[in-house]
Amino acid sequence: MDDVRAVMDAVDSRRAVLLGISEGGPMVTLFAATYPERTAGIVLMGSFARRAWAPDYPIGVRPEQTWWANLTPEIWGLPIARLFVDERAPSIAGDEEAYRWYASYIVRGGSPGAAVQLGLMNAQIDVRHVLPTIHVPTLVLYRRDEFLRDAAQYMGERIPGARIAVLPGADHLPWEGAQDDVLGEIERFVEHLHQEPELDRVLATVLVVEADGTQEACDLVRADVARFRGRELSLTTDTLVAMFDGPARAIRCASTLLQLARSAGRPARAGLHTGEQELGADLLGGIPVAVARGLKERAEPGEVLVSSTVRDLVAGSGIDFTDREREPLRVAGVPGEWRVHAVV
Repeated sequence: MDDVRAVMDAVDSRRAVLLGISEGGPMVTLFAATYPERTAGIVLMGSFARRAWAPDYPIGVRPEQTWWANLTPEIWGLPIARLFVDERAPSIAGDEEAYRWYASYIVRGGSPGAAVQLGLMNAQIDVRHVLPTIHVPTLVLYRRDEFLRDAAQYMGERIPGARIAVLPGADHLPWEGAQDDVLGEIERFVEHLHQEPELDRVLATVLVVEADGTQEACDLVRADVARFRGRELSLTTDTLVAMFDGPARAIRCASTLLQLARSAGRPARAGLHTGEQELGADLLGGIPVAVARGLKERAEPGEVLVSSTVRDLVAGSGIDFTDREREPLRVAGVPGEWRVHAVV
């Protein structure tokens, strides 16, 4: 998300239509929910909210069903290209020239290890809970017989007001098959985007930190929150409440603040949750703050606890977690429950 925002800033683009293909879709949906004022609309093509199978997500893929799970250097290149093309561009299956082209494309794109890591990252993605929080115009595209059709349909059915366009064919790759169908649907969608949305809520990550501090420590805390692009909601000598537009930055800020407290001999504890926040409302009285406070109360000194929502949104960030407790978190007056994870 930060990369997209940086590019938009560099070219003076105040608002843009974002296109997310395959695993680009989860990032685009998260961007639209977090920065609706920068998002004129989103197009999701052959995408998914979650890739991996789960008991409550039977349309997902099990690890043994993926060709990258058994990837070795010996089959890197042409053998992998055949598997890739047959699955993602069946309209050109059997075309030896196409196999050779995609073998070059894949080998130049990364190493076997990089491909495995990309597959593992995709298997960790889960933005299902973000879908209802998207309030910008959305087009969901997929081809009728492609391998991610059920996952794409799932997204379209859960994003408020989304338009679903099912195109003929079986190709997952948009530049293979009937390209004019794809471009035509996108063009029609963009042509009808006129009004800016009325924004009343955004997706945000709330951090609550409790420590025995001093006024001098508050100044250091305030500086670190600003460094990680957070927004201070409340700060006293014993408690910080801050809001961030990126969950990974919020976690890194929390870890920095706990390290600061340890160095001062005052162990702190922290809780983080990502949720929909109403703009103009009492931010301290919102659901994200309530859940983050509940997580902070469970944390041991020196520990950062996050909800399962936060963990799912930072796939591929290099941040690791352990399951903190088997008992899910429930907060009085707040619907739902969350599994609890500790930042390693």
